[in-house]
Amino acid sequence: MFLRDTTNLSLFQKLQDDLAAEIQETPPGERLLSEPELAVKLGVSRTTLREAMRMFEGQGLIRRRQGVGTFVVDPKLAIESSFDVLESIETQAHRLGMNVVMGYHENRIDLAGEELAAKFGFSPTTLVQTVSRSISIGERPVAYLVDTVPASILAQTSYSKGVDFNGSILDLLIKEQSVPVSHSEAIFTAVPAAQIIAKRLQLQRGDPILKLDGLLFDLNGQIIDISQSFYVPGFYKFRAIRQIHKG
Repeated sequence: MFLRDTTNLSLFQKLQDDLAAEIQETPPGERLLSEPELAVKLGVSRTTLREAMRMFEGQGLIRRRQGVGTFVVDPKLAIESSFDVLESIETQAHRLGMNVVMGYHENRIDLAGEELAAKFGFSPTTLVQTVSRSISIGERPVAYLVDTVPASILAQTSYSKGVDFNGSILDLLIKEQSVPVSHSEAIFTAVPAAQIIAKRLQLQRGDPILKLDGLLFDLNGQIIDISQSFYVPGFYKFRAIRQIHKG
């Protein structure tokens, strides 16, 4: 009979409990003890401590800033979203009184190519515009958003003039009504952060994040936006109402 050795598991669980207590006892915005000091206090190696801290950072409870320290995050900064409402992270944050800032921002125009053209339903030589940006609450990046839209659509908006862009393509299209927006379809998955995504979100490569693959449709059922959104789990919570099936 195979017996699982739970000694190391129990020690790591104790470390998690001890670290959770340290976080709870530290006011939001304040810095924890330095990594060497915390490792000595909790009686673990710095390598083991880093592993535990990565888990708490992935939950949005702490934020590590290289060369500065580790800070406790205010739990009030979490955004809650309902699955049945189509609205941007910017709109959700503003409704909750949060200060949202667009950080890194890149705009690129390319030929669609075969794969994108097949999804949009037009020629591979059609121009598409890809808008990538990071979204922060306060000083903390919480989302990295990438939207690919037919260039002809964005050319009809103020985005082409470089003004009044808050970071949301959805808000832009709804506000300016250049294209009548109908609905979206989305698939959520938990994925390890790739290097470029981790850099934009100030995480470690491989940290768990939430990924949303989305399709935005107009009133005619035509896809007008293909998006990929990456969220730091502890800062973005999805809410759903589930009922007993009556069939």
